[in-house]
Amino acid sequence: MAAQTPLDAFKAILSGTARAIARDSEAEVGFTADSPHLAGKAIKVPAPGRALPRDQVALARGFADASALKLRHHNVALHNRHAPADAVARAVYDAAEQARVEALGARSMAGVRDNLSHALDLRLKSDAITRARNADEVPLSTAVALMMRERLTGDAPPEAARAGVELVREWIEEKAGSDLDALPLALDDQHAFQQLTSSLLEHLSLVESSDPQEPTDESGEDDQDSAEEDDSQEGDEGEEQPGDSDATTEARGEQSEGESEDGEAEYSDDIDSLSDDDADGMGDEGMLPVRPNRPMSDLPPGFDYKAFTTAHDEVVAATDLCDADELVRLRGFLDQQMASLQGVVTKLANRLQRRLMAQQSRSWEFDQEEGMLDAARLARIVIDPTHSLSYKVERDTEFRDTVVTLLIDNSGSMRGRPISIAAISADIMARTLERCGVKTEILGFTTRAWKGGLSREDWLAAGRPQLPGRLNDLRHIVYKKADEPWRRARTSLGLMMREGLLKENIDGEALLWAHSRLVNRPEERRILMVISDGAPVDDSTLSVNSGVYLERHLRQVIEWIETRSPVQLVAIGIGHDVTRYYKRAVTIMDAEQLGGTMVEQLAGLFDED
Repeated sequence: MAAQTPLDAFKAILSGTARAIARDSEAEVGFTADSPHLAGKAIKVPAPGRALPRDQVALARGFADASALKLRHHNVALHNRHAPADAVARAVYDAAEQARVEALGARSMAGVRDNLSHALDLRLKSDAITRARNADEVPLSTAVALMMRERLTGDAPPEAARAGVELVREWIEEKAGSDLDALPLALDDQHAFQQLTSSLLEHLSLVESSDPQEPTDESGEDDQDSAEEDDSQEGDEGEEQPGDSDATTEARGEQSEGESEDGEAEYSDDIDSLSDDDADGMGDEGMLPVRPNRPMSDLPPGFDYKAFTTAHDEVVAATDLCDADELVRLRGFLDQQMASLQGVVTKLANRLQRRLMAQQSRSWEFDQEEGMLDAARLARIVIDPTHSLSYKVERDTEFRDTVVTLLIDNSGSMRGRPISIAAISADIMARTLERCGVKTEILGFTTRAWKGGLSREDWLAAGRPQLPGRLNDLRHIVYKKADEPWRRARTSLGLMMREGLLKENIDGEALLWAHSRLVNRPEERRILMVISDGAPVDDSTLSVNSGVYLERHLRQVIEWIETRSPVQLVAIGIGHDVTRYYKRAVTIMDAEQLGGTMVEQLAGLFDED
């Protein structure tokens, strides 16, 4: 028998400790090269080097202890039942629960407290809070979790994150200080702690206050015994949006009324009249774009779309927009979101795979003079040696070489559940199609800034010429190249979960960009699937051009692709009717339907001649 290595001994110690903390004999610790995670009762921790470096050992111990505490003190069904839909609110909600279970261990076991502290110090090295220069750059989930930890255990935030916490401490204390003060009283009661966390989210304006209050069970046992299937859906009923969106909608309505008869809008100085302080105060959450849903008229003759400048546009890989450690963290967050959806979407993806494989099934021509020896017909030669050998030849399959591009709207109104489900569905679809020999490219489109960015500054410096055309900086993101294996690109999809990424959307130019990448591919069949939740919107462009300027261009591009291009175009609208733009389109009202709709639309395209 081979001698046990130090790494094996360390793993055995971690497993034994985890079982003792979790009070569960089935808990097991294993090493992983991917992001650490808890799957059922299997705890996957970062694999330390063979020499067992001290910092890597501390990280593994800390994560193993945190996961064991979660197994012991955390009820998944109860947690999912009241989870908010918005991505930022959900991140704070999850971080609060993690702070609770870790505090239970830290307060009762000194060794666990030390392990959790060491692991926290190491994790914070890759957290954006250590690099924050102003309040807008502080990840709210990290800051709130550290302030909760301070209230629950008395431990001050680590030195690396202290400055970042102080940037938002006064604001958090003013808005939700009373909620933080009440948390220690509910530490042992997940249901009560959850109610305080929900109140904290409301006071921080991360979710809208529910009126009337949703009835809650008087007994914690009822919550814990409720079916997980029902629980996982109750927290996803509609995405909540910040209160500023109402004011933005009202402003958009006033602008529409001010348009002239030919559709040209008078330029308004409202955007420029905001001071820098006002603009900073609005932040990303206050800038959710408005989705106009006007009836469309025919394209005017000679409509000419243009951009004021393309100098600030960018096509960028997802890996260039944030560092590798943050991508791993964001991917881990996406994997958490995937837990409740993976079963359903995977079943649909398997159905698609079977349909594609059926088109690629092998068929044979028998009784040929040459080819592969037909072993099934050897018996007749044994019976009658005068029979000649029989051969078979495989027929060519009619399945055409195919590439699929998924173009995902990365606008602010996709924030929350829609963008999470879009990323999850794209992830599973890429894996499924790769197994079937179909190459998949995943792209996203948004803008670099709210309110025009550098393009608008150039326009102002040029003296505000009339009808400048598109007036914002494009950001086109490559999450996965067509020739790139899924395993290399999987972490890139986590970027969609990043706060501040989703801004405005200019669909027409994004379609042209994705189309140009497709037509240069060598595959015989090329499919472009667009996933969007509404019409193109860019406040800066629409404030100085016609109110339907971007929509007209989108219709022009779609008409050109559908009538003149070899690319097959299909669109899925989330809560917005896209059938008035695209010939092949479907509209869904609930983002939960996205995975199944993508599968059905792709399967329909593959079934066609």
